[in-house]
Amino acid sequence: MKHLKKIAVALVLFVAATGFVNAQSKVAHIDVTQLLSAMPEMKTAEAELKKLSETYNADIESSMTEFQNKATLYQNEAPSKSKEENEKRAIELQGVQKNIGEAQQAAQRELQKKQGELFAPISDKAKAAIEKVAAAQGYDYVIDAQAGGGLIVAKGKDLLADVKKEMGI
Repeated sequence: MKHLKKIAVALVLFVAATGFVNAQSKVAHIDVTQLLSAMPEMKTAEAELKKLSETYNADIESSMTEFQNKATLYQNEAPSKSKEENEKRAIELQGVQKNIGEAQQAAQRELQKKQGELFAPISDKAKAAIEKVAAAQGYDYVIDAQAGGGLIVAKGKDLLADVKKEMGI
């Protein structure tokens, strides 16, 4: 009789533990950076960005070389020029230098804009695939495995309304 009672208690505990485990949300993780870098679209986008960056850099380097040549020429000719002429040349050089700085900033903005245009659809495609696989495998939450990555899929219960109610908000 004691033996049967022990088996019954063990069986009840086993069923309860199994039910508790099944009631919990399923969580998975993925390294999104690794996924994105493996996508052929990402390699194409990165190559396009690199080419655009090299074009901007070549233009800016050309302008810098032209500026340096002009500055050297003006410096060498300075002793033979009037004070007013040298001041005009200095102002001209400052204007050229300012234009180069503005060109660098504009190039940086254009690169960031292009990066957003190229990477957004790739990122959306990866997220959709992650959500599809998570749903197919029954995962409620998928977390990015990278440090500071964050939550990608959240299908579990959202406690916001309940917590606000508890706090009287």
